[in-house]
Amino acid sequence: MSKKQLALILKFGVSAVLIWYLLSYKVDLDAAKARLLEVDFNMVLLAVSLLLIQAAICVMRWGAVLDAIREPLGFIKALKLFLMGSFFSQALPSSVGGDAVRVYKAYQGGLSLSGAVNGVMLERAATVVVIVPLVAALMPIFLTRVDDQAGAWILSTLIPFAVAAVGGLTLLMVLDRLPERLMRWRVIRGLSYLATDTRRLFLAPRHAAKALGWAAIGHANIALAILVLARGLDIDVAWIDCLVLMPLVLLVTTLPVSIGGWGVREGAMVFAFGLVGVSGDSAVVLSFLFGLLVIAVSVPGGLIWLMSGEKRADVIAESKALSGEPGAS
Repeated sequence: MSKKQLALILKFGVSAVLIWYLLSYKVDLDAAKARLLEVDFNMVLLAVSLLLIQAAICVMRWGAVLDAIREPLGFIKALKLFLMGSFFSQALPSSVGGDAVRVYKAYQGGLSLSGAVNGVMLERAATVVVIVPLVAALMPIFLTRVDDQAGAWILSTLIPFAVAAVGGLTLLMVLDRLPERLMRWRVIRGLSYLATDTRRLFLAPRHAAKALGWAAIGHANIALAILVLARGLDIDVAWIDCLVLMPLVLLVTTLPVSIGGWGVREGAMVFAFGLVGVSGDSAVVLSFLFGLLVIAVSVPGGLIWLMSGEKRADVIAESKALSGEPGAS
């Protein structure tokens, strides 16, 4: 058994164990089933619409990053590649994520390898970095909705995260200050290109405002989709609750320890939304429904991939090769 096969089995195991634990000890299954069967399908359809809009928002964010690093791609082409990457991320239990597929397809579509890799990496970085000012701006209002213990937990999470985000961004900007003798290594040269592109994005007010602005809009839209689903499930939450909690939930979900974030997302939502009085069964049903809809809206990406005529094995092999050489040129 290869290491990658073992890693995939372990991820399945983590997802299975977490879901089993939540369903066994944190959820009233009868209440959860009743809530799911009574969902308002008009709200589900509205949430699907918002998730489809989310794809366009993500492409605008990616496009803003690519413009900043002088590697324009074009909206229609970028949308196709983003949807294809989403399909690989959500619908296939592969060791290659959608971001690696995006890198490969963007490189195949005409970008330089450093532009393809750095564009995806910095788009993700913008999504993470904007969480700090977004959540911080909402904290004065949010703290009035929770007890002191919950407020203290949020603050104790946000402060070290803010320090890590600023420190990580600063580190990215100075990676080209490494000793010249190391530049003969391809990986080191790649880090140098990444540093240059990071400064082009985050130290240029116009580019930074566009990328971070679209990132903030994306978080707001996801929060709205969660609110709509919550209303459809008759769960009492406010939009500000979703705006503060969902970015943190999704950040935890990106940890590569489970299949598609399943289990990890449910556990994070049970804990996070429990801070605002949502029961465990309600949070799990909300998370499950959200996860299923995310898979559903990834289907167009699968259709685009099928129409492209490429074999799945070829896409995965090339994606592995490129993602193994970050920033190479």
